This record gives sequence, structure tokens and C-alpha cells, in this order.
Amino acid sequence: ASPSNLTTVNSLSFVENKNSNVNDGVNDNENVTTLHKKIWRRCMEFCMNNYFLLLILAAILLAYAYPPLGAKYLAPRITATWIAVIFIFILTGLGLKTEEFANALKRMYFNIFVQAFNFGVVSVIVYGFSRLMRHVGALSQTLADGMVICSCLPLTINMVMVLTKSSGGDEASAAINAALGNVLGIFLSPLLVLMYLGVNGQGASLGTIFLKLTLRVLVPIIVGQVLQKFCSPVVEFVKKYKKHFKKVQEYCLVFIVYTVFCRTFYDGASNSVGEIFSMIGFQFVMICCVMCLAWILLKIIFPHKPQLHVMGLFGCTHKTMAMGIPLINSIYDDSPLLGSYTLPLLIWHPMQLFIGSALAPHLMSYVVRNQESCNDTSIEIEDGGEDLQSEILESGN
Repeated sequence: ASPSNLTTVNSLSFVENKNSNVNDGVNDNENVTTLHKKIWRRCMEFCMNNYFLLLILAAILLAYAYPPLGAKYLAPRITATWIAVIFIFILTGLGLKTEEFANALKRMYFNIFVQAFNFGVVSVIVYGFSRLMRHVGALSQTLADGMVICSCLPLTINMVMVLTKSSGGDEASAAINAALGNVLGIFLSPLLVLMYLGVNGQGASLGTIFLKLTLRVLVPIIVGQVLQKFCSPVVEFVKKYKKHFKKVQEYCLVFIVYTVFCRTFYDGASNSVGEIFSMIGFQFVMICCVMCLAWILLKIIFPHKPQLHVMGLFGCTHKTMAMGIPLINSIYDDSPLLGSYTLPLLIWHPMQLFIGSALAPHLMSYVVRNQESCNDTSIEIEDGGEDLQSEILESGN
């Protein structure tokens, strides 16, 4: 080959290599950009799916940054203790469809089991465990009492419905038990708390506590029920703007948590980091224990009914934040230890969601696997069941 041809070939090879390097650099930049977009999308999805919990965390951090704002200047004993709580329970009354409770008779024994386990068995186990941890010095008195208060609360509504559906459980039973549990919780939760802990030396008599609960909880729910029965324009208005009302209800809960922790930090009664991590560990142990026990009993008492097993697993062990925080705030509104009483619930609530979400695909496989070998596992939702679910979901978390 002539020198000129060799020079031409070398020049072409150099250009090709240069172009290849440029393309590789462009591809690398595109890959990095794509990776950044994926990470950003995942982060946004996480924030959207957990925005309520993130708001709770932000509220606690803001309370720690400047406690006097929520402890004094925002008048928490009026805005949080009365206005926010009453608003939440009026919406609860508007959403509860008590006339549908007749459907609970269709599986009366199962529904009784779920409610008895959620209120009775869970509270007994947690009470015994918290007293043991207190006796050995692993837990402070206030956090031990907070664990008991959390265990006396009713089950969630939205979370139980969503996890039951995603796990292949009986959605109709989930709807009935969620609504029934929250109605029972209005009366049973305060009674259980006072039975286990007493008035707890806060200077308030038993009559005063029940008067506050009547005015802040029972009366607003009755008002909501009356509006639901006799004021259809209000019901239609709430249904039309249901998403907005749900957001306002959640913001009210966040505001209550914010003022609770502002008062806690302001009074110097906050918990140490070690106590918080200990509480996370204790609550995880408690959730796992009661879920295992509920699962065993459900399989023994209700054999060959995998869909009921799944629904019962969530219904027996979940605790509501939507009703729990206002109830705790109503009982212990004058206590400087209110933040410590609320902390165990703030840990239990997201933990039950994470555990339930992790178990959902395995429970779905369990239902599918067992349906073929069971004679009585096909649980159908009756005509109008979907409407019932959507109506009960309006009552909150």
C-alpha cells in the first residue's frame, strides 16, 4: 500500500475511534441522567405514598425547633384540644354507616373474635409486657403507659381495607369490622385505658374525663350521624369534596401531634434517643407476637377459610391513629407527659403498614393456594358491597 493510502486509513480509524469515544460519552451521560430520573421518581413515589407520615415527622421536628409556638401562641387548648378534635369526630360521624352493621350478623362469631382480640387480647399482652419491661428497668413509666394506651385503641379503617384487598382477604368483613371497631372504640378505649392505668394522678376526676370525652368525641359523632340522616345537602357536599375533607382531617391530626410535642418539649418532658429506639424495638416485638398469635387462633377456630384468616390478621392487630390521637389528647390534655403517651402509637401505626405490605404477596399466595383445597373459601361481596366499602372509607384511617 502506498504511504498516502496508509495515511488515509489511519485518519479514518482515528475519526472512527474519536466518534466512538464521543458516543460512549453521550451514552454514559444518558445513563447517568436516566439513573437520576429513576432515583428522583422513586423518591417522589415514596414521598407521595408516605406523605402523612412525613408530615408527622416534620411536625415533630418543627415542634423541637421552637416549642413555644405550638405550646402557647397557637392556643393549643382551644385549637387542638377542642376545634380540631371536634371537627375530626364530626367527619367520623358523617362517614360511619351504622345501618350496615346488620351485615355483621352474617359472620357474628368471626366479628366478635376480631373485636375481642383487638381490644382485649392485645391490650392484656401489651400490658403484661410493658409492666415486665418497667419492672426490669428497660422502659420508663410514661412510655410503658403509652404502650398500654396504644393497645386499647380500635383498628384502622383505610389501612385494613387496603391491605386486606391487596392480600386477597375478605373485603366485606374488613369493611364491617373497621367501622364496628371504631364505634366500639368510642366507649371501650377510654374504659380500657382507665381500667389499666386509672386516672393516673393527673388531677382530673373520672367524671371530668368522661365529660370531656362526651363533649369532644361522643357529641360530635352524634352530630355527624344526625347530619347524615336528616341533612342530605351536607352529606352531598362532603361527598363531593371528600378528598379535600380527608386532607383537612389529616392536617388536623398533624396539627394535634405538633401541639402535643410542642408542649412536651416546652415542659422538658421529651424522651431520649435511646428510649425512642427501645420503643421501636418493643413495638416491633409486640406486633409480631400478636400477629403470630392471631394467625394461629384464626386457623384453629376458623379452619378452611383463608380469606378470613387474612382479614383477621390485620383486623386483630391494627391500631388507628385517626381516632387514637384525638382520644389520647382528650383524656390527657392537661398532662405534660402527653407526648410520651402518644409516641408508641406514632411508632405502631407506620410499623403495622410496613409489616403488612411485606406480608401481602405471601398472604395472597396463601389464599390462592388454599382456595382450591377448601370447600368454603369463596367469599363473595354482595350486591352493593363496593358502595358499602367506599362509604365506610369516608370515616377516616
